[in-house]
Amino acid sequence: MANPSKPDWEALAARPAFAELLAAKRRFIVPATIFFLIYYMALPILVGYFPELMKRPVYGKINVAYAFAFSQFIMTFVVAWLYMRTARKWDAMEHALLSSIETPKS
Repeated sequence: MANPSKPDWEALAARPAFAELLAAKRRFIVPATIFFLIYYMALPILVGYFPELMKRPVYGKINVAYAFAFSQFIMTFVVAWLYMRTARKWDAMEHALLSSIETPKS
């Protein structure tokens, strides 16, 4: 007899709702990670290969390189905010999945 306090993890992993949850997470996490890494690595690459472009003044003594570096902070907060917003949907999916396997106590 199964322990009613612990879910049957193998049965849970076999459910289509679990696969949907993993796919939903993958649809956000993989593109967001790729975007973040490309955006983050763009600054040193641009500074190395296009120094004259990056030295171009934008406002006063602030050049393109400084503006791009500052934009990375903003982008990090935006990605974190999008993750938190999307994670709420995942939490709801997880809650529905876990509640569907819980057995009522007698």
